[in-house]
Order: sequence, then structure tokens, then C-alpha cells
Amino acid sequence: MQIVPSGQTLGARIEGLDLATPLSDPDFRTLLRALGQFGVLCFPKQTIDVPHFAAFGRRFGDLEINVANLFHEPGFPEVMILSNMQDAAGKPLGLNDAGQGWHTDMSYSKDIALANILHAQRVPIRHGQSVGETQFRNMHAAYDALPDSLKDRLEGRTATHDFEKFWEVMRLRPGSGRKPLTEEQKRRKPPVSQPIVRTHPITGRKILYANPGYTMWIDGMDRHESDLILDYLFRHQERADFLYAHHWQEGDVLIWDNIGTVHNAVADYLPDEPRYMRRVQVMATLDYAKLAA
Repeated sequence: MQIVPSGQTLGARIEGLDLATPLSDPDFRTLLRALGQFGVLCFPKQTIDVPHFAAFGRRFGDLEINVANLFHEPGFPEVMILSNMQDAAGKPLGLNDAGQGWHTDMSYSKDIALANILHAQRVPIRHGQSVGETQFRNMHAAYDALPDSLKDRLEGRTATHDFEKFWEVMRLRPGSGRKPLTEEQKRRKPPVSQPIVRTHPITGRKILYANPGYTMWIDGMDRHESDLILDYLFRHQERADFLYAHHWQEGDVLIWDNIGTVHNAVADYLPDEPRYMRRVQVMATLDYAKLAA
């Protein structure tokens, strides 16, 4: 296995691994450390079927079944389909607007996610170049760059995160096929409080855990003051030196740290430029500090 860093704030390419083969313990430990260090890991040119893809994800923790439960591979409810494609009858094959807006998946859940993993089956191409990049921001770096006075002010504070916030933003976009959440879906994912500053389970360093997609307000704080601070934190995350973009190629398997980054899927492809991704979400259910030691 070779780890080739991108040289940017995030990102590394992993070469010499066939993900259809179960990971050895040493290789898993190396990948876990690399995930903490680089935040986004790409395994290029992977040919891996659905069962092996799910098994690779499960190596890192329990796999989540999405609360919306809309599109998944047959027999694998944990393997979600993200796609703008349709079948012969015009029925969508997958969720066509997933991740379009800056967020951290599962920050709205009491049990948070360690990582997301996508496998690119079809990538939209225009003039010989891929479109539909996925962007990331480095929340280790974002925390480190905060003024000390604000770090002190945020230490020990929590913020409320709500699944419905992001869902409604996406649902109200022109052309969205999303329906309002049912009362049962809302009951399964009620708003939760999360620490604004948390210790990363792999690196042991502090990260900023607040995102525009799901974070609503800072608990126990005057709402106006809360809005001002969150607005500052969200604008702070926009610094160019925190940004990394992945340009997809067919066969890419991409795993990213869902605690130490926020991400955004750029929807700059057209309906006739096909995109098809398989996705699993890994919940933070293991002792990663011990595993990475």
C-alpha cells in the first residue's frame, strides 16, 4: 500500500489495495490513521460488488440505514444509491440531490457518524473532464485558526442540530422530489445537542463541530448572540485554505472523515450527464483511538 498525499489541507490517494479483498489488521490500522491525518482518502480504479463494498464499510463501524429510506441496493438497505438516472419507465434510480449544501452527516443524531464512503459507478463527463465534484473543509484547521478568546467562549458549549433543517432546504429547491418528513421520520430523528468543540476520536485533537446544514442555535445563549456567533463560525469555515475538492473518476472509492470535515456535493451536471454512486455511512461505534494506536 502506498499513501500519496494531495499536498493540500486534506486528501490522499491510496494505491496498491484491492478493496474486494478483506483488509488485514495492519492495513486497517494504517488506513484509520491516514483517515485522521488526511481526512479524505481516495482508492482509484476499484471494481467491487455491493456485498464487498458493504463489508469494507463495516470494517470501520456499524452501517447506518438512512432515516428517509428512499433508495438502496436490493437486499442491502445500508447501501444507498445517489443518482440522477432513471429506469426505462422514468422512475428515479437514486436520490438525485444528496449532499448539496455544506453539512456534516449525522450531526443531527445522538449517535454520530465516523465516515462516509462512496463508490463511483458513473461519473458525469463534459468536454473530457469530470463534473460534480465533492468539496470538503478541514475542521481541525478551522478550530486551530479560531481566536483564543472565541475558543474559550465555545469550550463546553453545545448547539442544537436538526435533521429537518437541511431536509426542508433541499425539499424547497426547484425540481426537488423530496416530500415533507412524516411524523414518524421526525420522531426517529428529533433535534439533538452536540458539543461545538469536540475531541476527534482518531487524532485526539480538537475540532469545530458546527455546520450550516444542521446546526440551529447555541444552547442556553441569547438567540441574537447565538446567531452572530454561528454566522461567524460558518463564514470562518469558508476560508480558501480550509477547502479541498475531489474530482471524481469512475471506479473511485472515497472515504472521508465525517467528524473532522464538512462537505458539499456540487451539482453542476445536467440530467443527460449520468451520475451513479453507491454510498454507505459508517457510525462511530468503535474505539478508534485504541484501534489506531
